[in-house]
Amino acid sequence: MSASEHSPTDPQALAEAAARALWARDRATQGLGMAIDRIAPGQALLSMPVRQDMLNGHEICHGGFIFLLADSAFAFACNSYNRNTVASACHIDFLAPARLGDVLQAEAIERSRSGRTGVYDIAVSVRGGKTVALFRGKSYRIEGEVIASLSDAA
Repeated sequence: MSASEHSPTDPQALAEAAARALWARDRATQGLGMAIDRIAPGQALLSMPVRQDMLNGHEICHGGFIFLLADSAFAFACNSYNRNTVASACHIDFLAPARLGDVLQAEAIERSRSGRTGVYDIAVSVRGGKTVALFRGKSYRIEGEVIASLSDAA
C-alpha cells in the first residue's frame, strides 16, 4: 500500500497520526507515566501523576518534572502538523506546588505559527484544580517529518 493510501485526509487525523508516531519514540514521556488526553492541530493536553520519585526535598513535585510535562505538551502540539519541530526557547513560571498523588495536566495552545517558527502557551494545572505553572515555548521547524512522506501525500 502506498503512502497516499495511508495518509490522513484532514488536519485532525494528521495530528492524531503524528502524535502516535512521536509517542512511540518518546521514551522520556512514556517513562514518566504521561498520557495524551487530547490532540488537535496546534494543541495538546497531556497528563502525568505525581509519584514519590518526583518529589524534591520539600516533599513537593520537583520543578523539573513540571517543566518536562509542559515541554512534552509543547512538543506534541507543535509537531501536530507532521513537520519536525523543536524548541528554540522556553520560559516557565512556577505558581503553586504540586503534591504526591496529584494528576497534573498540561494544556498547550498555539498562539502563532508562521514560516518556521511558532509560539505556544502551556498551562500546567492539577486536574480539576489550581494552575501550578505557566510555560511559553518558541518552536522552530527543522528538516523532515514526524511520519516520513505523509504530509506531502495528504
